Amino acid sequence: MSTTANTLRILIAGGGIAGNSVALQLLRAGIAVTVVERADSPRPGGQAVDLRGPSREVAERMGLMEGITKHLLHEKGMSIVKADGSPVYRMSMEMFDGKGPVADIEITRGDLNDVLLTELAGTAGDLDYRYGDWIETIDQDSEGVTVGFHSGTSERYDLVIGADGVHSRTRKLVFGPEEQFTTYLGGYMSFYTIPTPAGAEQDWMSMHVVPRASLGVRPDYDPATSKAILTLRTEQNPALRGDIAAQHKLIRDMLAEAGWVVPEALSHLETAEDFYFDELVRVDMPSLFQGRVVLLGDSGFCGSPMTGTGTAMAIVGAYLLAGEIAATPADLDAALVRYQEQVTPFLDKAKEIPGGGIQLMLPTSKIGLKMMQQVGRLMTTKLFRPIMMKMLDSTQDYVLPTY
Repeated sequence: MSTTANTLRILIAGGGIAGNSVALQLLRAGIAVTVVERADSPRPGGQAVDLRGPSREVAERMGLMEGITKHLLHEKGMSIVKADGSPVYRMSMEMFDGKGPVADIEITRGDLNDVLLTELAGTAGDLDYRYGDWIETIDQDSEGVTVGFHSGTSERYDLVIGADGVHSRTRKLVFGPEEQFTTYLGGYMSFYTIPTPAGAEQDWMSMHVVPRASLGVRPDYDPATSKAILTLRTEQNPALRGDIAAQHKLIRDMLAEAGWVVPEALSHLETAEDFYFDELVRVDMPSLFQGRVVLLGDSGFCGSPMTGTGTAMAIVGAYLLAGEIAATPADLDAALVRYQEQVTPFLDKAKEIPGGGIQLMLPTSKIGLKMMQQVGRLMTTKLFRPIMMKMLDSTQDYVLPTY
């Protein structure tokens, strides 16, 4: 029997933005989809993400904008503040025509995922969505993949999509150890929800920087809460992974001398239900697929949160992968080749870190900090604004294929 969209069975590891986006498009194409997500339920919160250029176009083509609009964050721009809360300089949304550090479409990661899950629930098709399970073994041949799950079951699929994050188990099982494909970028980031501090300016993303560390406070959809965004410039320490107490200690130690609302934000470290902490790494794969296993999102092409394009890469990559699979369901090998060819030019630009990376974002001395602030003020002048907009929107000229 020849392979058609209606006879394909595809497994997706990971129920985040990348996994749910590709699941939605595959389901719409009439393809049977199984999604396994290690967490017991959808993960709430997360940092604010923006949609601009190609990622916004994908969201429009996927019919997501109505749901996204309901959860838009109201942000006037970004303000760099001193220890007393007064601004060093501001970058308003209007100053950069909605294409600056704060875009005109901003939504929390958790809310965007809820929009995708709502669309999935309302789409007819063969969808098997499982929480609390994950891949334990992968055994593939020229015809497909036999997958063993943590739950003890074993099933057969035509294709496995690894969308299980920067520490992807799928990638490890098929392509090799994480260390082969990741580059440490000089620090760590943490996000969690806090009650909106009284000293944080309403409707502005405010950021206070000290040598080697920073705290940003970003508005939520609910004005009563905000997202704390911490960036730490320090040496890599593998012992931090999974050790939440050590992560808390590092954060407190590196921000001990900071002013503004930092003490208030740190007082919620231990009680935050959505505390996230991870190293800043870049993932570069020599190939995004091997046989009948293909990588998507952070598992295949993480640029780190410093790029500001992680969600864009996830949703654009998902759109391209699903489109190519649906175009030739009887020839998955060719579809994966085309997917890699289509997504690579976008990734090459999206992975660039605006502003030169953590070394320039977080100077090691007070003198360096003052120099960085002077550069920031300069970039807000009319003469240099176009340069800033180009740095923050490097993928604008990428042309999406139409499926």
